[in-house]
Amino acid sequence: MRIALIGYGKMGKAIEKIALESGHTISLIVKDDNELMKLDSNQSDIAIEFTQPSSAFKNISYCIQQNIPVISGTTGWLDRLPEVEKQCKKYNGTFLYASNFSIGVNLFFELNKWLADKIAQLNFQPSILEIHHTEKKDSPSGTAITLAEGIMASYPSINGWKNVESADHKKIRIVSERTPNVPGTHTVSYSSPLESIDITHTAHNRSVFAEGVVKVSEWIYKKKGVYTMSDFINDK
Repeated sequence: MRIALIGYGKMGKAIEKIALESGHTISLIVKDDNELMKLDSNQSDIAIEFTQPSSAFKNISYCIQQNIPVISGTTGWLDRLPEVEKQCKKYNGTFLYASNFSIGVNLFFELNKWLADKIAQLNFQPSILEIHHTEKKDSPSGTAITLAEGIMASYPSINGWKNVESADHKKIRIVSERTPNVPGTHTVSYSSPLESIDITHTAHNRSVFAEGVVKVSEWIYKKKGVYTMSDFINDK
């Protein structure tokens, strides 16, 4: 594949390394709007977007309108996701968003949804702990929010999440900790007065996310439509 990288921070560089080791080429590295305008489907088979919430929608929309399949791992812009989905339909485009591209994390999402479905009618209160490196800007993490959404789908009594201490049992508490050099650890706890169940995913190296991005790119770039990591996992 010919891969265009939109964003060239730590994730962009890690994706570049894995992509080259996998036999792909980097067709373009986009660091600003001027370079984005150079991106077209004659030079790139897919675009991988890891930037900032303020620029993600614009970057993704440009790719869809240029008929370039695009996958994004940028969090914090999802209020505009319905617009992207409409554009994808209008231009017959290809798009996938994920809060986390680790294969293990996405299996963890599926396990969490299964457990939440089984335990929702019992007297267990869910909570989430996420630990990341001190350079991570968003809090809570997109992965923690996805885990919360997986719980909420099965818990009719829960209507949201909170990132502060509260006695409101209608919301899932998410605790965010920032520690140097931690790629990412997420723990979901289901607690009752008599017992607790904890499930945890720990990333040992940032390259696990980049490897997942490349695998998903290989899977999606000839498809059409809007996809999720659940589609990718279940297709495997």
